[in-house]
Amino acid sequence: SETAADIIFKTLPKGTYDKPLYHPCVCTGSIKFIHQECLLLWLKHSQKEYCELCKHRFAFTPIYSPDMPSRLPVQDIFAGLVTSVGTAIRYWFHYTLVAFAWLGVVPLTACRIYKCLFTGSVSSLLTLPLDMLSTENLLADCLQGCFVVTCTLCAFISLVWLREQIVHGGPPNWLEHNHQPPAPHQPDQAERNEVSCIAPLPNPNTGSPSKLDTYLFLCVWWCAEDLNWNALEWDRAAEELTWERVRDEHVFWVVSLNTLFILVFAFCPYHIGHFSVVGLGLEENVKDSHFDGLLTTILGYILLAAALIVCHTLASLVRFQKSRRLLGVCYIVVKVSLLVVMEIGLFPMICGWWLDICSLEMFDATLKDRLQSFDSAPGTTMFLHWLVGMVYVFYFASFILLLREVLRPGVLWFLRNLNDPDFNPVQEMIHLPVYRHLRRFILSLVVFGSIVLLMLWLPIRIIKLILPTFLPYNVMLYSDAPVSELSLELLLLQVVLPALLEQGHTRQWLKRLVHAWTFTAGYVLQNGPWAGPRPRADGRPAGGAPRLHQALLHQGGPLGFQPYYRPIHFPLKIVLLVVFMCVTLLLASLTCLTLPVLVGRWLMSLWMGVATVHELYTAAGGLYVCWLAVRGITILLAWMPQGPGAILQKAQEWTLMIVKTVVVAAMLAGLIPLLLGLLFELVVVAPLRVPLAQTPLFYPWQDWALGVLHAKIIAAITLMGPQWWLKTVIEQVYANGVRNIDLNFIVRRLAAPVICVLLLSLCLPYTISRGIVPLVGVEPDMQVLVERRIYPFLLMAVGLLAVLCFQLRQFKRLYEHIKNDKYLVGQRLVNYERKAAQCAASSPSP
Repeated sequence: SETAADIIFKTLPKGTYDKPLYHPCVCTGSIKFIHQECLLLWLKHSQKEYCELCKHRFAFTPIYSPDMPSRLPVQDIFAGLVTSVGTAIRYWFHYTLVAFAWLGVVPLTACRIYKCLFTGSVSSLLTLPLDMLSTENLLADCLQGCFVVTCTLCAFISLVWLREQIVHGGPPNWLEHNHQPPAPHQPDQAERNEVSCIAPLPNPNTGSPSKLDTYLFLCVWWCAEDLNWNALEWDRAAEELTWERVRDEHVFWVVSLNTLFILVFAFCPYHIGHFSVVGLGLEENVKDSHFDGLLTTILGYILLAAALIVCHTLASLVRFQKSRRLLGVCYIVVKVSLLVVMEIGLFPMICGWWLDICSLEMFDATLKDRLQSFDSAPGTTMFLHWLVGMVYVFYFASFILLLREVLRPGVLWFLRNLNDPDFNPVQEMIHLPVYRHLRRFILSLVVFGSIVLLMLWLPIRIIKLILPTFLPYNVMLYSDAPVSELSLELLLLQVVLPALLEQGHTRQWLKRLVHAWTFTAGYVLQNGPWAGPRPRADGRPAGGAPRLHQALLHQGGPLGFQPYYRPIHFPLKIVLLVVFMCVTLLLASLTCLTLPVLVGRWLMSLWMGVATVHELYTAAGGLYVCWLAVRGITILLAWMPQGPGAILQKAQEWTLMIVKTVVVAAMLAGLIPLLLGLLFELVVVAPLRVPLAQTPLFYPWQDWALGVLHAKIIAAITLMGPQWWLKTVIEQVYANGVRNIDLNFIVRRLAAPVICVLLLSLCLPYTISRGIVPLVGVEPDMQVLVERRIYPFLLMAVGLLAVLCFQLRQFKRLYEHIKNDKYLVGQRLVNYERKAAQCAASSPSP
């Protein structure tokens, strides 16, 4: 291979008649000229198609054979077309077969095997080959089989990941207890070389190896000896396991894997739990829970874990080391699986149900209503409660992380830090005993449940006592509600609330409030500042004890002895601090539950009178008004120290910015969504919903709300798509933001073109149907048909025209491809000609 120095040596400018010099880019001077062969050699070396200095893309003109006809013969075009169609058909057949195998054969086989195993009869096993070929319930079985295949693949990936966790984090202490190296057999040199590829052998010259190194060496040696496992072979197999092989060759492997995992992880635990339930006489109680299969399987896993503990103990007593190790690993798998179900499934579900029970009075519901909902749709009810619990747990964890950013390090020592790089919940599941996990689970339930009581149940009781007519919230969804309400709900959920969360800087506000609260609590209780000190203007930390504390934490070692003075009445102050915290949370919850809704109800009463409005609208509107008021107050407080002149200047700048924002919002969030929603109504909704004998009615508010959603979807698809002018303009508008808004750029490059296209799409069909068609002299019925169907017809015509244009471009590419394959003999580099030189050369001399 040639080096860069050789290529540079070959690209020295020295033009000849056979090898002329070209100037293909904008560069000038001594680097302007280059040979075509040298440029091709450098482009092949650099893997680029443009000049690295001026960024100009090089152009080449094709050179064809002199005997090439002016037009390609029909037989050449036909032969190329047949070849392309044959290649497309071959690829289509190949990918169709692959899709049929992976989306049809594999899920259908998994579903039929699953049903056969869980029917509990021998006849089902005998008729399994015939059931595989049955065409009954194909679609339903394929969908269920996709779910089964997904579960088995997730289980396989989880097992591989758990194995990696055990290898990297080390096994628990009880698994390596009393584990001695096997003395009778010593590996020979070949085995030692094979094992050395996996883990380094202990070096006797460097002293005794560590306990972990010894254990890893023994485990790897045992696997290499007994299981014929070699890391190099696995790496080589992973490299050879390409997407084509997985796609084409491993269907049978996946079917076998599904069957094995169904047997091991579903069939055996379920029947163990089923026999136990039947033996204990609890079969009727389990069936009444609506989740008898799930509960039976979990009970089977629990009994299987107990059996593994007993067998592991017996194997340790009789010193069966390999059996003990295998049973211990199986117990770890079952234990981690049960703990994951408990932490991710059971805990959020309990939190969701507790939230629902504590908020029943807020929505004028009873526990009987929830039980009826559970009886009618148990799966949906449990999923919704689990989802609500997961959201609650997520925001609680986010608030704890925010507290860690505000409080001094070490204050929340009793809570696990999720941002700690050493924190690994899977390692804790592997190493910690079960009773510690149960204790942590119960304590978490107590903490989360107490917070729900404090911030939801107690505020609701206080609100009902002070404001008897305030509750319940009106959140009823009626089946006969007009589409405008549904569109407005989607608008609030998809546009208003995300914009409020994005522009409201909620995290910064919470940090400031928590920081102020900590200093206030420390000052009132005279218990020292629990929060970290405020930074100085120059960025240096404040002095005193907090500075020494930060130095201790950052330097990693003590600076010297520091005496500790216990404050007077310290336990009492801690109790007062907890009470102060509870009162603060209670007041914050009362404010959040009442203030936005009261403001929103007042605004809606001014607009809609005494009509009952969904609380989603009132809460969202009141939240926006409160946010704007707080934002305005904070801005005024920030401007006051600068003086009246600065305040006047800032007011003028903000007024101009607000005017620009209002104009842009009127176009982008007002006119464009209205036109887009009206066009969607004429093209899709009216032809499908309104018969020809009826007159369609259009509601501007409804069309605008739907248009906002459509505009948001179109903008998201545009930003995810390829680069074109609309994507470039939207990205530029996002980059400028509100403070640097460019009204001229937005009007010229975004608003005007989009509005013109939408107006043309609305006016052109109307002009044709109302102005041109009556001149032909059609009947009134045909006139109505044309008016009602011209919008979807023109849309289909535009789509067909786009398809024809695409096919024409594809045919041109095919034509060029056939011509290049048969008659292309080379390429010639194109010189760069400046426009000024071209103009000077073309202008006549005086």
